[in-house]
Amino acid sequence: MKRDALVDSAQSALEWLEEHKSEAILSAVILVVVVAVGVGSILFYQHRQAEASSAFGAAMDIYGAPVAQPGEPTQPGVRTYPSSTARAEAANVEFVKVADSYGSTDAGKQALYFSGLTYMEMGKTAEAESTLKKTVKDGDKNLAARANLALVSLYQQSGRTQDAIGLLQKLAASPTVTVPVGESKLELAGIYEQTNPEQAKQIYAQLKDKDSKTAAGQIAAQKLQQLK
Repeated sequence: MKRDALVDSAQSALEWLEEHKSEAILSAVILVVVVAVGVGSILFYQHRQAEASSAFGAAMDIYGAPVAQPGEPTQPGVRTYPSSTARAEAANVEFVKVADSYGSTDAGKQALYFSGLTYMEMGKTAEAESTLKKTVKDGDKNLAARANLALVSLYQQSGRTQDAIGLLQKLAASPTVTVPVGESKLELAGIYEQTNPEQAKQIYAQLKDKDSKTAAGQIAAQKLQQLK
């Protein structure tokens, strides 16, 4: 009886397929197309990531190239630049290209951050600020934190001390792997040394007591001694 039931079930399935052959074929085709699109998307994404990483690496090679020193011979095959500004200008062109072409990739977002840094080195304050703010908006929290720290430096250079202080306070309140609380507070105390020495001492004292085993705590202890 069990065997007869199995045969009947199989026969029923075959009859259903025969009656609904077109629907079954259409469903199979749709499934194949969906899988193909999914696989194609993954392959395309991986290809874009690889292209972006390669282009970003080439830009970083320029940014890391040595600056020629007066009187020193240039080594054969080694690319050098007459000044750090000239190097920043050359690297900036490539970073901007990567950011524009591969903005959704990790390498593209890193390139956007470094384009902001090179704008700073070139003295283009407005471009640097807008680019770094875009990095904060588009990047993950760790990259955003580094971009915010670069903005702090930009604000200090521009005389926007209160903007720098406010940003450092936010960074200290929301520490990340790339900008731990100790780094933010050291930067903050460094500003207060010029504007509010007593506040600087308080921050250094807190770091010394709470983070005595870290580099930040040790630096704070040294700074505290210098301020006495």
